[in-house]
Amino acid sequence: MHRRSILRFAGASAALLGLPELGWCRQAWSLDPFSLGVASGSPTSDSIVLWTRLGTPALEAAGLTAKPVAVTWQLAHDAQFSRLVASGEVQATAGLGHSVHAEVSGLEPARAYFYRFMTGTTVSATGRTRTLAAPGADVKRLRLAYASCQQWGAGFYSAYRHMLAENLDFVLFLGDYIYEYPASRPPEVRPTTGGWITTLEGYRSRYALHKSDPDLQAIHAACPWIVTWDDHEVQNDYAATNEGLSGTPVEDFMARRRAAYQSFYENMPVTRAGFDRLLSGQADQVRVYGSVAFGRLATLYTLDNRQHRDLQACSPNQRPGSARVDPTKCESFNQPHRTLLGNAQERWLEQQFASARGQWNLLGQQTLFGRRNFSTTGAQLLRNDGWDGYPAARRRLTDSMQQTRLKNPVILGGDIHENWVGHVLSDYHNPDCEALGVEFCGTSITSLSSSTSAQLTKQLEVNPHFIFADAASRGYGVVELTPTQLTTTLRAVKDAKDPKSDVFTLAKFAVEPGRAAVEPA
Repeated sequence: MHRRSILRFAGASAALLGLPELGWCRQAWSLDPFSLGVASGSPTSDSIVLWTRLGTPALEAAGLTAKPVAVTWQLAHDAQFSRLVASGEVQATAGLGHSVHAEVSGLEPARAYFYRFMTGTTVSATGRTRTLAAPGADVKRLRLAYASCQQWGAGFYSAYRHMLAENLDFVLFLGDYIYEYPASRPPEVRPTTGGWITTLEGYRSRYALHKSDPDLQAIHAACPWIVTWDDHEVQNDYAATNEGLSGTPVEDFMARRRAAYQSFYENMPVTRAGFDRLLSGQADQVRVYGSVAFGRLATLYTLDNRQHRDLQACSPNQRPGSARVDPTKCESFNQPHRTLLGNAQERWLEQQFASARGQWNLLGQQTLFGRRNFSTTGAQLLRNDGWDGYPAARRRLTDSMQQTRLKNPVILGGDIHENWVGHVLSDYHNPDCEALGVEFCGTSITSLSSSTSAQLTKQLEVNPHFIFADAASRGYGVVELTPTQLTTTLRAVKDAKDPKSDVFTLAKFAVEPGRAAVEPA
């Protein structure tokens, strides 16, 4: 254990001496059981999920790897916990990776809180969280960061260190929290342990590796997260019940997917309701998509484009996974029934649009939404794994925006390890058609892109609905909303291979309500 960790651990244990007795066993820990940090998430106007997971080294040292461990949680108005709001005890069991999910309800809207966990003689770090504004409330300002794609070996999480200073209300994570790969190419900046991961224990260990990062722990503790997933939480390019393309195929892909989905629950501050049937062995599917309202200012819809999609069309030699495809040579590409979200999620989203009352409508989803033709020679070459591979599904979504008269749509994405900024069109085959909204597809925290600046310059010329593209930078985006303007600032670290890297503003954009136009700010 590092000296800094020892001091934090010792200080936390000593602090317990002044705490009231709450019924927890006074287990003496030789190693810090809260080595994976704390987090909060899934906020509503009156509830929040508090999360932690006990670290395997501490459990092994205490001889508790197969036993339940009592963990007490506290929520307070102040960082000294002199004004407690709620507290309780959770049994962290081996069956759920010794994770803890405290779903706290009955809270005040638009209120900041502090929280912590205790087990035995040890106290966790203190986290800060907040509830959302009440439905219909007059919200003057909302500030969020969006991020994705944090491959461990590709760099350090210095972007999160700078995100701490952004004065955020919450973080929106759009997928690829972990990667199933054994190592990165080119040679790793820091080693990825555990080889290819395909089992529940493997996924647990990979999450533990990522969550050992102090900068990631700090931003989790600083504000609530709203999360969705992409493919690498299971396997690269998997599609619903079809395996993807990475590593040696497993004998039972659905067993692998169940393990990955369970581990996602164990390691994220999400409610049990969406995962309950999977965790109880009654179903293979879970519910990840949902929506939250920020008073009358905005509504956020988080989507799941992995679990319910059709198989990618026309990948070479009928192999699994993605490819760049000429749609004029792929008969199934434009089939009207093909879906990326699944029929139930599509219907739910249209119903949400029909009842939307917010000034801004944000879609948090996995990838680039607008059409990106990779060919710069007059041909067509589209990536079949994202929205370009499901044009009928994309058209149904834009039709739904039009038919419901959705106000001020803003689509946020990740996945491609590049920043792309542009306009959402009603018909991507007609560049002069009506723009319906705007799009900000974000770069990665660490994961690399293979595109060059010269390639992106040429691609912008043949994809004129986009106004900005950058593949060189790693970082995150910050969106600030008021009733009269939305601004998005693209923040980039100078060198993701440097754990102490500085950050700079790559670009900044503004959107006015009532105008489906994005402009440099």
